[in-house]
Amino acid sequence: MIKYHYTGTEYQKWLGTDLPYERDFLIGLFRSMLRIRLIEEEIERRYHEDQMKTPIHLVIGQEATSVGCCAALRREDLLYSSHRTHGNYLAKGGDLKAMLCEMHCRVNGCAGSRGGSMHLIDKSVGMAGTSAIVGGAMPIAAGAALAAQIQGVDRVSVVFIGDATTEEGVASESLNFAALKKLPVIFFCENNFYSVQSPLATRQPPREIYKWAAGYGIASVQVDGTNVLAVYEAVHEAVERAREGGGATFIEAPVYRFRAHGGAGDDSHTGYRDTAEREGWEKVCPVETYFRFLMNAGLINGTLREQMHAEIMQEVLEAFDYALASPNPEKKDLYTHVYSN
Repeated sequence: MIKYHYTGTEYQKWLGTDLPYERDFLIGLFRSMLRIRLIEEEIERRYHEDQMKTPIHLVIGQEATSVGCCAALRREDLLYSSHRTHGNYLAKGGDLKAMLCEMHCRVNGCAGSRGGSMHLIDKSVGMAGTSAIVGGAMPIAAGAALAAQIQGVDRVSVVFIGDATTEEGVASESLNFAALKKLPVIFFCENNFYSVQSPLATRQPPREIYKWAAGYGIASVQVDGTNVLAVYEAVHEAVERAREGGGATFIEAPVYRFRAHGGAGDDSHTGYRDTAEREGWEKVCPVETYFRFLMNAGLINGTLREQMHAEIMQEVLEAFDYALASPNPEKKDLYTHVYSN
């Protein structure tokens, strides 16, 4: 069985150095990752109750990519995503209550109960939209970047994709167009090595995805997807390049999902991946490795973490209560936003 091993550097670059970041910023990154983890775990815990009327794709294990990326963006910068949306939406500032209402098919959901987990949106914070179509958001993000360029607006577009998206024709078309027009867009590839249950090695020839993307003539880098600071710095550099007219960037972040492709729980027992592979990646859990780094730097302790945990869980439980008490859609709303019937 094919095994994908962790090849990152954790936080060696910053060990024993004077960190170039404020304490509040560093602690904020941890809190954001912990918040996403706890929200996802509560969603997973409740999913069997069948109150959430939507398929789900959990981001447990992939928190650093969302948090590190969004920390480098402004509120008005646009973020597009694929089907694994929760981390992107929350890190960009999306409303948790609106997200859970959407997942419970309530009328006050962020997409009005019409989208579910795979179609989250919050334009007020630049969460521009998500698409369950593999690669569907890439040309949309490129188009938004083109619009900003034509209008002279200082705005960057970012689109999250998976490794399987690089196999879609629209990926090549979007990269080529972004290079041709020097668009202010960032293509962020979370390479978790699997498309549903198909390993990367059965779908692509041996290659590093970021080098493939570089062939289109855009800046392209690979970054440790478990390291929130490494992700932040890579995206920060890409954002600066985009704002200064330097064009697009492709970022590949090897990372690993600890749960099934969809739904709750781990599906490694089905045989498509080795349980030992997942357990190996869990040793470099993005939340725990960053916590240990902050501990070693004297910036956080167990008491502060427990306090954060309690505050976040109170928010999460209140948000679930709010969602469950919210109104269901009514029949009269059936044709709202429908242009023909």
